Formats: sequence, C-alpha cells, structure tokens
Amino acid sequence: MSVRAPSVAAPTRAATRLWANLVLLVIGLLFALPLAWVVLAAFDSAASYQVKIPTAPTLQNFADVLTPQLTLRPLLSSLLLSTGAAVVTVVVAVLAAYPLSRYRSRFNGPFLYGVLFASCLPITAIMVPVYSLFVQLRLINQPWAVVLFLAASSLPMALWMTKNFMDSVPVSLEEAAWVDGASAMTALRRIVVPLMRPAISVVFVFVFLQAWGNFFVPFVLLYSPDWQPAAVSIYAFFGQYGTVAYGRLAAYSLVYSLPVLGLYLLVTRGLGGSFALAGAVKG
Repeated sequence: MSVRAPSVAAPTRAATRLWANLVLLVIGLLFALPLAWVVLAAFDSAASYQVKIPTAPTLQNFADVLTPQLTLRPLLSSLLLSTGAAVVTVVVAVLAAYPLSRYRSRFNGPFLYGVLFASCLPITAIMVPVYSLFVQLRLINQPWAVVLFLAASSLPMALWMTKNFMDSVPVSLEEAAWVDGASAMTALRRIVVPLMRPAISVVFVFVFLQAWGNFFVPFVLLYSPDWQPAAVSIYAFFGQYGTVAYGRLAAYSLVYSLPVLGLYLLVTRGLGGSFALAGAVKG
C-alpha cells in the first residue's frame, strides 16, 4: 500500500488563487464605484462628484429631466437612429458574408484584410471629408443620411462577425435545399438566417450600442434640436465655467441606459447565447 506524498504545488496554487481573487475584487470595485455614484446621485438633491448616500432622497432630479424637449425627444431620436443603423448593417452584413463564407476565391483574403483595415480607422480621422461630402450633397441635418453613415462605419466589424458565425452553419443543409430546387437566396433566407438568429442578434446589439453611444457623428451632421440624439443632449447638464448639474446628469444617465438594458434582456431571454445546430445534420 503506497502512501501519497503531499503536493508541493498546493500552497502555491492557493496563493495564486487568493491573489487572483483580490485583483478581481479590486477591478470590480473600480467598476462599481462609478455605478454607485450614478445611482446615489440621481436621488440626491445636493449631489456632487463625491460618492455619498443622500440624506434626503428625492425624485426631483428625474422630474427635472423627464421632459419632452430634454429627454423624451432625444431618446426617440436615438432609438430611431440606432435601430435604423443596426437594421441596415445586419442586412448588408448577411448579404455580404454569404458569398465570402460559401464561395472560395483568391480575392476573399485581400478583401477581408481590406475590411479589417477599414475597421481600424478612427471616426475622427474621416469626419472632415465626410462633413465636406455631406455639405456638397446637401445631406446635412438629414437623419436617413446619418443612419447610412453609422451603418457604413459599423459594417466592417459586423461583416467579420457575421462571416465567422456563418462559417459554423453546415453547408450540407443548403446542399439539400439546392437538390430540391431552392436558389442560393432561398437557402439563405429559409435555412441560414433562421439558424443564425442568435448570431444576428449579437451583431444587431453590437451595432446598436455603437450607434446609441455615438456622440461625434450626430453632433457634427445634425444641427437641428429635433433630431439630435440623447448622446448629444447630455451636454445640457454641463454649464459654463465648469459647473455641472450632477443630480440631473446622474438621473439622465440612468434613463439613458434603460433602453440598452431592456434590449440586452430581451435578446438574452428570447434568443439565447449559442447556436442550436444539434441534430440538424445526421451522420
């Protein structure tokens, strides 16, 4: 009967786990403090930049910001711009990713690398020529043109994501449809897209979040207050000479995050987080 020697690596492993937990705890606190400030300052009538529990909690900050001109109309504009950009991007990304995923060509690699390079360009580097182009085409203050530009700026990364997701869909399912006389577009619409619904939802949320938090593009291309989104109207809480309405800013930030949180919960509950291809192909 052999006796097992005690593990020498056990104390080292326990110490490593302890330090890893401490580092994760510190990182979690760094993220939790700003969130705690937003929640607490939103209910504080005398809010400041410090994190403190309000002595007399109030809803006056929400009453001040929940007005049609300050919050409701900008939120509606943000919803229309972000949803439009996400829908256009998803449709174009699916149509562009299908031939890249299903048909092999020597131009696929250079094209994808070119798309990857386009995704690395910062938006500030191209806003001057874009603004000049919008002025020449008389597209300034046109929401539909801004939607197309937001979709075009999000398309490179969305195309990469969609193409990688589409590669995981078995081609044999489409081949069976082709044998039955279905065209490529019919197979894409009836087979590939239904199987890619979780992936398409991921791309949709990715593009929606980018457009929802975009400040620079609508600030430059939309000058009418009727179409400026909530990301631009948040400037109303920053006064001159460094004065900031902290309580209203925190309340506005909470209201501003609710649509994104609702979209995330809707997607995660309705579609799940992974493909459901088990049993689709029999060996």
